[in-house]
Amino acid sequence: MKKLALVLGLMALILVGASAADKTVLKFYYYIDATQAGYAEDQALWKKFQAANPDIDLQIEINSSQPYHQKLQAYISAGELPDVVYIWPTSRDSSKQIQDQKLVKDLRTVLPQDLLSKFSPLALDVNNQSSHILAELPQAFTYTTTVYANTGLLKSLGLKVPTTYAELKALVPKLKVKGIQTLALPDADKWPAQSCLFSTISGRLVGDKFIDDVKAGKAKFTDEGFVNALKFYESLYKDGVIDKSNVNLGYGEGPGIFASGKAAFFVDGDWRVGAFLTDKSTGKALIDPAAQKTNFDLVNFPAIPGEINKGTVSAIAGVGLAINKDLTGAKLDAAKRLLEFYYSKEFLTVKWETGAFVPSRLDVTSDKLEPLAVKLPLYYKSIPKTTYVLDGVLDPTVFNILNDGLQAIGLGVKTPAQVAADMQKAQDALK
Repeated sequence: MKKLALVLGLMALILVGASAADKTVLKFYYYIDATQAGYAEDQALWKKFQAANPDIDLQIEINSSQPYHQKLQAYISAGELPDVVYIWPTSRDSSKQIQDQKLVKDLRTVLPQDLLSKFSPLALDVNNQSSHILAELPQAFTYTTTVYANTGLLKSLGLKVPTTYAELKALVPKLKVKGIQTLALPDADKWPAQSCLFSTISGRLVGDKFIDDVKAGKAKFTDEGFVNALKFYESLYKDGVIDKSNVNLGYGEGPGIFASGKAAFFVDGDWRVGAFLTDKSTGKALIDPAAQKTNFDLVNFPAIPGEINKGTVSAIAGVGLAINKDLTGAKLDAAKRLLEFYYSKEFLTVKWETGAFVPSRLDVTSDKLEPLAVKLPLYYKSIPKTTYVLDGVLDPTVFNILNDGLQAIGLGVKTPAQVAADMQKAQDALK
């Protein structure tokens, strides 16, 4: 009996080993913040994928914010790019190297045409990607400057949403006496000020052509127009519109400050809507849906003196999944199945319902959207035109100097002219 048990045990081990060997290992480096609403739903979907694809050993590694980019850069440097990666369309950190060196496949040659045809032309336009291939399929078209307004708070104080910078500035003393910040912009992570506000300032005051001219050597960051854009950003701190304490606040702190009424306005990307919606794992929302409907809104940043592009907002083709260019055979088939699942109506509907983004897939609809998610497409319609997100078009050696420089300007330790000179020096070095 002992011998029989031993034989059966060995056979079981052999079968388990054979089963594991038959599986295709797929390494997936994925970006999501574990603290955001919708995280539990996202993870449940991946478990569903694994259950539906038992022949795939899906090894997901999750990260977010700058640690994500740092780890991805380490993978690239080691020549160990994961099988599937979440990347940006242009020059954001390590995504630039992936795009420039075409380390991933052109999804036009990989994904079924009947799937691609369901996405908006903006998502499929390869001119929105620095590689000029469909390196990743943008899950959305992202507006990086969205002003979240606590209209209920303003109304209770007899105040209105400003349409000009002068009106915004005039709110500062009226809110300060109540212990309320005017505009929250946590910037300890360095990129938010540039991506979520200054890119819009630049777009309105100098425009995309100026940035193109700088890259072509026909203009300089030290030119008066760009320095004036930096000076306007400086005035936000000098006028008290943004409190200096924001420079030391982590990115994750913004939604709580705004939702609790400690700031009348909060500026972030459109993706931040998800932070305020109901977390289905807890049944709680940072802003109750009833309050979302009546007391909060999404508005454009007020008119800036000297605008040449009135009311524009920085926007960019969104992020998405990419497939390592070296994949073939079973691994490539597994990667294709993963992307087809990610870009399915089911997956993207959940993303919209949890406020992660408004999908670029055109046949996605839902009657379960909370008020702020419903208001997001209406916000898009109010924007006359979009302009560059600077970390999407400038080299990282340049925009990282801008990121640091905006912090320095906020703290009053560097002047706009000094930051412009530092940027131009880095731009010149690229030649």
